[in-house]
Amino acid sequence: MRKRGRTETFRITGARQGLADDVRGRQRRYVISMGIRTISVVLTVVLWNVERYVALGTLALGLLLPYIAVVIANAGRENAPSLPGTFIPTPSRPALPSGPDGAEESAGGNGRADQQGGQD
Repeated sequence: MRKRGRTETFRITGARQGLADDVRGRQRRYVISMGIRTISVVLTVVLWNVERYVALGTLALGLLLPYIAVVIANAGRENAPSLPGTFIPTPSRPALPSGPDGAEESAGGNGRADQQGGQD
């Protein structure tokens, strides 16, 4: 059964990304950043006696990346202000007389029926 009088219209393009997709994306970013951290720690060990300055840089990266990865992973859902609004207002229509007495349905009408006293 269809309800009459329901005039709300919603755009699907304004819908946010699903929660499962959002969590999956954050997990993927965390795993990638932890993989980069692992590579930087291994490079630190390999390069310690060869290139000390590069090894110190990879050590700093290996120390800072866990903090950055956790902050990014726990940032939560992002707002998307560039998307259009999710609600489309229904265009207004002129009011129609409701019955034989000439009273109108809404105050937005021109009041013509009230001026004529309900007679045509």
